[in-house]
Amino acid sequence: MSFSIRNARISTLKRLSSSRHRLYATVTELPRPSPPTQEPNVETFSAPSKPRLYYTRPTQHSDLPHVQKPWPFILAFATVGVSAWAAFLLFATNQEKLSSSVVKQILQNVRDNQELREMLGDAIRPEPAWYLNGDPWIHGAINLPQGNVDLSFRLKGHRGSGTLYFTSIRKAKGEAFTPLRFRVIGDDGRIINVLPQT
Repeated sequence: MSFSIRNARISTLKRLSSSRHRLYATVTELPRPSPPTQEPNVETFSAPSKPRLYYTRPTQHSDLPHVQKPWPFILAFATVGVSAWAAFLLFATNQEKLSSSVVKQILQNVRDNQELREMLGDAIRPEPAWYLNGDPWIHGAINLPQGNVDLSFRLKGHRGSGTLYFTSIRKAKGEAFTPLRFRVIGDDGRIINVLPQT
């Protein structure tokens, strides 16, 4: 009895294995067809398969505007700025000389001199310059700490005008200034030496 059951199981397994084999087997037809004699049609491309841009850039019909370099403007601005600063320094230095006690004392001595009043007239004053808005231009330098004064400027009266020259030095610190030159040269050529009032 057990032998027949065992045989039945074996036959069942053989059937299952044969049916499984048939499920996965490929069906081939015999005789097989001959291989094709012509080569297959191959399509070739002249460009990559990446899609191209659908927008084409328009052509420029006019040239771009010329961009000017900023260096000429910077150089011109720097030149104007330096010139204005130099003019301001010269004006401030001239105003400092004009308001100094040395120039005031020189003008007082000139107004008290009889010979200058005869040559230039009354109301002797510094001749104004048009570029200084009515103030005179004083040439030279006033350096009291170093003991050196050297000035020249124009004088004007109701009779005439001339140029004043004044030079004074201090030989040693603590001593008084010694005038070396104090004269007025008129426009007519006359020279008048002014004696300082000490």
